Amino acid sequence: MALGDNTLASARGNTQRGRNPYMVQTTLNLATALSDKGSALAASDVIPVIAVAKGTMVLNAGIEVDTASDGSTFTVDLGMVDADVFVDGFDATSAAAVVAQNPAAYQPVMAVANDNIDVTIATLSGGAVTTGKLRVWAVLMDCTDIGDMAANEVDRDTLA
Repeated sequence: MALGDNTLASARGNTQRGRNPYMVQTTLNLATALSDKGSALAASDVIPVIAVAKGTMVLNAGIEVDTASDGSTFTVDLGMVDADVFVDGFDATSAAAVVAQNPAAYQPVMAVANDNIDVTIATLSGGAVTTGKLRVWAVLMDCTDIGDMAANEVDRDTLA
């Protein structure tokens, strides 16, 4: 089940966008996701976390535990297009500062339409999740068409 937009954050990070890779991040507060859903979080819930514009390539994305979750068996995936392209089966009850590793099949993803990077609850058992925070980050690059780079000729004499 996809949750609402209370967990979806505008990308924030490096202000030098241009044509350079830039990092964005947000913190997913699981208490906010719980409130947004209105009932207990469950396996297969999809939580949107970072909006990605059409024509943007996601070079990489990941999760770092900010505050450990209170679920006893609680794993999450991170993806866009494929639910676990960036992170697969990460233990969200890990201690603070633990960082997820990319799966072996990881590859960059091009947004062919406006999309979101989502956290999907892969497994959840042994008690409800009510607390915990995950820092979600992504390295993005604008790959939209830069247009015609040819110089335009101007007749300055007729403009005077």
